[in-house]
Amino acid sequence: MFTLLKTEGRARRGQLTCAHGTAQTPVFMNVGTQGAIKGAVSAQDLREIGCQIELSNTYHLHLRPGDELVKEMGGLHRFMRWDGPILTDSGGFQVFSLSGRRKVQEEGVTFASHIDGRRIFMGPEESIQIQWNLGSDIAMAFDECVENPAPYAYVKQSCERTFRWLERCKTEHARLKQLADGVNPQQMLFGINQGGILPDLRVGHMQQIASLDCDGYAIGGLAVGEPAETMYEIIEAVEPYMPAEKPRYLMGVGTPVNILEGVARGVDMFDCVLPARNARHGKLYTWNGAMNIKNEKYKRDEQPIDPACRCPVCRSFSRAYLRHLFAAGEMLAMRLAVLHNLYFYNALMDRIRLALEEENIESRPIWKPMHLQPVFAAHDFVTAGDNVGEDIFARGLCLPSDIKMADSDQERVISVIRGLF
Repeated sequence: MFTLLKTEGRARRGQLTCAHGTAQTPVFMNVGTQGAIKGAVSAQDLREIGCQIELSNTYHLHLRPGDELVKEMGGLHRFMRWDGPILTDSGGFQVFSLSGRRKVQEEGVTFASHIDGRRIFMGPEESIQIQWNLGSDIAMAFDECVENPAPYAYVKQSCERTFRWLERCKTEHARLKQLADGVNPQQMLFGINQGGILPDLRVGHMQQIASLDCDGYAIGGLAVGEPAETMYEIIEAVEPYMPAEKPRYLMGVGTPVNILEGVARGVDMFDCVLPARNARHGKLYTWNGAMNIKNEKYKRDEQPIDPACRCPVCRSFSRAYLRHLFAAGEMLAMRLAVLHNLYFYNALMDRIRLALEEENIESRPIWKPMHLQPVFAAHDFVTAGDNVGEDIFARGLCLPSDIKMADSDQERVISVIRGLF
């Protein structure tokens, strides 16, 4: 069940209650694809770094160790010893990534396993059955993720097929809920919006799937190579047609800036492998920007990664020590770095929620430069330097600037923004 607590412009503050607990939104879900965060991070660690929802993948767990085995072990929560909410991705994106090994048909998708090459079939019913066996709190409908860009005719055909697949997912999910052997009978089902980077198809598909009354809705098929601005435009086009009383999930996104932009456009839930992946390569996030801990300048630096951070790593270890671990090839380097980055992302969401909850400051994205607006797209334009207007639009935010604002109002806005970062 989702409860919308407050709105500021399009930004939303809410809470999502599942069988295994309540998550405060906006929320970043920590990605444990195969039941663990890459970098030797366990479920016990997730509790310490403020994780609210863990995300695992249907495709990978079906291949190894097998969803039937996980069910025998009492479900994914018991298997990995995580007692909070779990969301399982349907496997659609992973099948999409196997572009040279798959065949898409109305019944489903036949593909070759990336482990041993054996042929596997997965359709809507199979995906839902696997997620039912895993016992996740939120199951995602099986969908087709198309390439960006893709021919209009194919994207339209894919949207129609994904809608029919969602209908089949709903039917199979309802059937399974009638059985007595479910690991998690209260499992929810989210539908996924597709349509590539074509706004009219996106809107039409969102209107279709909203009619099926799912427990929540996701925007899928983005952050796969298209410019960030295109992604934001798609969110803005789709958001008005997403049911306000249901949670909204932007799949596979993203950077801290992407998340802030998504929240401003009405998104409640996010996930991405980026913080863990970057951490394993030495890129660490701080409130003053990203840093490469492998840099020579940290060789004798006794400071924590971020003096303002309260994660387990920053409370105990220095930059110099972490740099040494990376230089020596120690596994502990990746573990500590991943813990720090995930803590940062979880703390970022805390700050966003507090700002929405405690402050009443309206903000919006900066006006789009004219040359990016469709009506002017065919005209020549002049820009200063390296597309300054686009850069400001991508990174900027409009704050209140009404002439009726008192000095005290202005100072409050300035103080809140400084306090956030």
